[in-house]
Amino acid sequence: MIDAKLRQEKLKMWKDNLRQLEEELGAIMLKKGVAAQEGDLSENAAYTMATEDAETTRVRIEQVKQIIRDLEGKGK
Repeated sequence: MIDAKLRQEKLKMWKDNLRQLEEELGAIMLKKGVAAQEGDLSENAAYTMATEDAETTRVRIEQVKQIIRDLEGKGK
């Protein structure tokens, strides 16, 4: 079983990671908005890349949130 101090350190690390991913997602969404203003989305590589990056980042965010939930649950 993981001790309380180690669990708190891991929680802090994963919450910091989550904050960074959420900031990254915000930046990606800004890029996506800029790319969308450039015209035809079917031929817009920047828009396509931003969309894919956003989806990947959302998946990573959900994974980190699950890790945090698991760590918080072990403390109870």
